[in-house]
Amino acid sequence: MGKKAGKQTFEISNPPTIISTGTVAGPFEGQGPLASDLDVIVSDIRDGQTTYEQGERSMLTKACRLALDHASHSISEVDLFLAGDLLNQIISSSFTAATLGLPYLGLYGACSAMAEGLGLGAMILDGGFVGSVLVATSSHNSATERQYRYPTEYGGQRRPYQQWTVTGAGAALLGYTGSGPRITAVTVGKVIDMGCKDPLNMGAAMAPAAADTIAAYFSDTKSDPSSLDLIFTGDLGEVGLNLCREELAEAGIELGDKLHDCGLMIYDRTKQDVHAGGSGCAASALVFLGHVYKGLQKKEMNRVLLIGTGSLHSPTSYMQGENIPCIAHAVRIERG
Repeated sequence: MGKKAGKQTFEISNPPTIISTGTVAGPFEGQGPLASDLDVIVSDIRDGQTTYEQGERSMLTKACRLALDHASHSISEVDLFLAGDLLNQIISSSFTAATLGLPYLGLYGACSAMAEGLGLGAMILDGGFVGSVLVATSSHNSATERQYRYPTEYGGQRRPYQQWTVTGAGAALLGYTGSGPRITAVTVGKVIDMGCKDPLNMGAAMAPAAADTIAAYFSDTKSDPSSLDLIFTGDLGEVGLNLCREELAEAGIELGDKLHDCGLMIYDRTKQDVHAGGSGCAASALVFLGHVYKGLQKKEMNRVLLIGTGSLHSPTSYMQGENIPCIAHAVRIERG
């Protein structure tokens, strides 16, 4: 157990490289402040397909192929595909896996899927089981809304604390070639249930899980915020990020301007009506695999922590009156 630090964190002995990434965003996301860091912005929210769900799958497949193209890798050179999404039975990931024809492990961590995939991929590679792993995730505003809330055609009025599900997909190729950023540690989150029952207030529901994982990372690694350049939560939005700060402050952890949220970075809230910010698997995927990844490559930052946050409820559990349990996984990434 020499690789385990504390109760939840694993130090990666032979850190794999994020060799390349691929990002595909919807048209609305292409109007945001990070558009120049994204590879492809589609003009049609269905990406030329018949349904929203098929459009999401198309974007996910494109992101995977982009990541491979950027590394000049063929599909035959990939040993394992790890992917997850928000739709029932993770159909976007599984149907994409069928298209790619790769050995596949489907993941469900809701919006924590990208961090979970990166962490598991790094651990599998460090264990010497494979030589390359393709990690991917996606989300789609219209597909997700009609599964978890209301069809967009319904036109229901959104509440101020609601977030806007990001439409897009991201993929990362992990392995031991190139000089890209490396995944050096993984903190596996615990399921946290604080009794939240409002499926429209995801930021508040996920904030305790994010705070718990961040605190666990610092405790396990016996480090403090000064050891990191920046910390990125997945998609807490304005409400969740403020609550996360408060909980960490109560635990004696002050993050100041080091803490940022991908859901607040992906959109310009002064021009785009997304209320409390962005959410969805693609929020952290697009921000991290686009903006942050390029920042690491340009040496604008050296050591960052990504905390993917996810709500683990389903439409069935919510309608049966269950609470909304949440989770957060963290991966530490360092410049190569």
